[in-house]
Amino acid sequence: MQLPAAPDLTDLAHTHAGPMHWLATATATAAVVALAGLLQPGPVGTTTATAAAAPRPAAAPEAAGVAYPVECGGGPRTVAKRASGDLDGDGNPETVAVVHCEAGSGTPPSGVYVLTRGKGADAPARVVATLVAPDQHRSVTELAVRDGAVLATLLGYSSFDVPRCCPDEKEQVSWRWRGGAFVRAGQDEARGA
Repeated sequence: MQLPAAPDLTDLAHTHAGPMHWLATATATAAVVALAGLLQPGPVGTTTATAAAAPRPAAAPEAAGVAYPVECGGGPRTVAKRASGDLDGDGNPETVAVVHCEAGSGTPPSGVYVLTRGKGADAPARVVATLVAPDQHRSVTELAVRDGAVLATLLGYSSFDVPRCCPDEKEQVSWRWRGGAFVRAGQDEARGA
């Protein structure tokens, strides 16, 4: 049995690739790549419509213009420090503010307050918790919100004989939202937070 002879490839027109052939191939390849890019699926579990409709977290509440429960005898008060973060796990940040009366000398006692957004579009932020009241005679040197916890360094006085300019006690504390309230942790727990 004799096998047929191999065809002469020089006689086949499609084996001769000219510039038009390569241009047509490049155009077709580009069209396929572009179409594939348009038809790519979004992240798992979302579509373009749901991603656009997903609510974004609100901005952290502003600490200025809030009615703080700090009595300054008619004098001005100062927001000395602020930190923001999601403290209650609802996806929206709260602001923690350290507020004290302006004083010419000494170390005025501070209040530490948790703020949330006001009720209404243009309503100012409102105080929802007092972590340290001014009548506890503490000042705050450091404040941070990290991993859902409020961390602070409090300075105080061991007795009324200690001059108000020079606190002689230092304590690191933290608070976490648990069971509908802010729970304070002691010094050892605050260091580990």
